[in-house]
Amino acid sequence: MQLDIFDDSRDLMLRNDVLHALERRDAAAAQLAWQQLQAAYAQDEALPLLQRLIGALHHPDAGPFADAAEASTALHALRDGTVPAARRLWDATTADAWLAPLWAGLARRAAALPYDAAAPDLHAAALWLNAGDFGAAAHAVTGIASWRRIPVPLAWMTEARHRLDGLDASWALLAELAWLAPQRFDMLLPRLRDPLLTRLRRQFDAEFEGDGQEPDSAWFPAWLLCEKPALAPRLGQAQSGLQRAPEQAMRLLLDLLHLERQGRQHDLPAQRRRLRELQPALYAAYMKSR
Repeated sequence: MQLDIFDDSRDLMLRNDVLHALERRDAAAAQLAWQQLQAAYAQDEALPLLQRLIGALHHPDAGPFADAAEASTALHALRDGTVPAARRLWDATTADAWLAPLWAGLARRAAALPYDAAAPDLHAAALWLNAGDFGAAAHAVTGIASWRRIPVPLAWMTEARHRLDGLDASWALLAELAWLAPQRFDMLLPRLRDPLLTRLRRQFDAEFEGDGQEPDSAWFPAWLLCEKPALAPRLGQAQSGLQRAPEQAMRLLLDLLHLERQGRQHDLPAQRRRLRELQPALYAAYMKSR
C-alpha cells in the first residue's frame, strides 16, 4: 500500500524537483530534473510549461536591443510564453517574484529605446513597472520629453510615485491624469489597489452624474474637494493642463475654499455661480455641506 502511494505521488515529486531548481534559478539542475520527469511521465502536461521556464533561464541578459523589432520579439516571448507558464505552475506572488528579474533584464536592454506611442510596452519604464522596480520606472519616465502631457507616461509615473510614496504624494498626478486621459485613469485605479482611493471612487460613481459632455472620471478631482477639502494643498499642486471644464471646476473649488478660509463671504456668490454654470452636479456636491 505504501509503495502504491509512493508510485502515485512520484510524478508530483519529480515536478517539484524541477520547480525547486527553477526557484533557485539553477538552469542545469532544472534541465536534469525535467529530463527525469520526461523519462518517467512523457505525457505530463507540465513538461512544456516547465521547459519554457528553463529556456528563460538559459538566456541571461544580452546586450542592448538593436531596435524595436528585437525588443518586441523578446517581449512577446516573455509576456506570451514565460509569464503564462509561471502563473500556471506557481501562485501569483511566487510567479511574479520569479519573473521580476526577467522583466528587469528586458528593461535594462531597452534603456536606450525612445518612447514610441505606437508601441509603449517596449519602453523601459513599462518593463521596470512589471519588474516591480518603481524607482527605476520613475527615472525612465523622466527621460521622455513632455511626459506629463502624454497619457501613458503620465500613468506610469503616477503608478510609480504611488508605489514609492503612497497616495498622499500622488494626488496631483492623479488629477492631471484624470483630466488628460480619463480612460487611462480608470485603467490605473484597479492596478493601484488603494483602499481609500477605491472607496472614494465608488462613492463618486454612486453620487455623481455628469452631463455627458466630459467623461465622468475627469470630474473626480474636483469632486474630491467637495468630499475632502483637506486635500486642497495636495490637489493644488497639479500642473495646469488643457484647461478643460473639469480642471476649471477644480481650480474654482480651490478658490472657493480659499475664500471661505479667509472669511470673504462677499466674494463667494459670484464664484459659486460660476461653478453652478460650469457643472450643476458638482455645485450640488459642494453646496451639500454648506
